[in-house]
Amino acid sequence: MSRKMVEQRLIEGSGRMKRLHEELHVANEQLEHFVHEAEDERVRALVSETPAAEREHREATKHAVAMRRHRDEIHAEIARLEQSQNDLLDQLAVDS
Repeated sequence: MSRKMVEQRLIEGSGRMKRLHEELHVANEQLEHFVHEAEDERVRALVSETPAAEREHREATKHAVAMRRHRDEIHAEIARLEQSQNDLLDQLAVDS
């Protein structure tokens, strides 16, 4: 791959990395909210001991689990992109 193409891919990767970190920040905030909501619903379910409260707790927990999974996927994508960026930087060093 030509030096110019490698540099272009590094620039594109840098932009993608910035967007992923922003997305990760939002996902972390949302996860915190969903975890607190699930905990609140758990306490309500314990206190009220009604099927409706237990259902609300299960739903809130599902949302927290889904958001945690999404956050973990973003982490994994960042790791893959970092490795790709490192490989491109290595290629630039070899070509120099």
